[in-house]
Amino acid sequence: MAQHLDLEEQEQIDQLKHFWNTYGTLITALLVLAFGALAAWNGYQFWQNRQAVQASALFDAIDTAAKAGDTARLEQAFGDIKDKYPSTAYAYQAGLLAGKVLFEKGQLDAAKATLGWVAEKSGDDGLAALARLRLAGVLIQQQAYDQALAQLGGSVPASFAPLVADRKGDIYLLQGKQAEAIQSFTQAYKDLDDRLEYRRLVEVKLNALGVDPQAAIPGAQS
Repeated sequence: MAQHLDLEEQEQIDQLKHFWNTYGTLITALLVLAFGALAAWNGYQFWQNRQAVQASALFDAIDTAAKAGDTARLEQAFGDIKDKYPSTAYAYQAGLLAGKVLFEKGQLDAAKATLGWVAEKSGDDGLAALARLRLAGVLIQQQAYDQALAQLGGSVPASFAPLVADRKGDIYLLQGKQAEAIQSFTQAYKDLDDRLEYRRLVEVKLNALGVDPQAAIPGAQS
């Protein structure tokens, strides 16, 4: 009986040896790849978290400079976050904030460059749309109306569509294109939620152009 068991054990060992001789190298290679991929993923996660922490510190510096109205410090800090951490959400948020402050301070060229960077580089459609809206505002101030319209020509998330239409209406009005302005304002009014105060502002614009949107749009309410 003991000899029979020994023979079975020997057969199992021989089968295991044969299996390992046949597939051992492949199994080892797959294990190395699996553990290597896991280590690489963990390393990438650590790197991303470290980038986010450092970018967050720079964003705080930008926020402080913005509140103080210190545009020199603001531009320096934004340059740092843009150069060192350009793929982080903090960099794009910083660009929106910096562009807003620079615009308010009358530094239009700097605001244009900053917002243009966000519009071009951000992978977030909402942030890119907001950057283009603000950039169009800068270009309006510079009387570069065609360029402003070009910034508003692409597709945007649905929530931004009425804001884009309203901004287009402002531009058309400045260009003396009243029919196009009415069309854009009407589209904005139609798309805006009737509970928003912003819709009332668009209605005032249409009224000034001799249009009653509640009459022009079936079911419209102010």
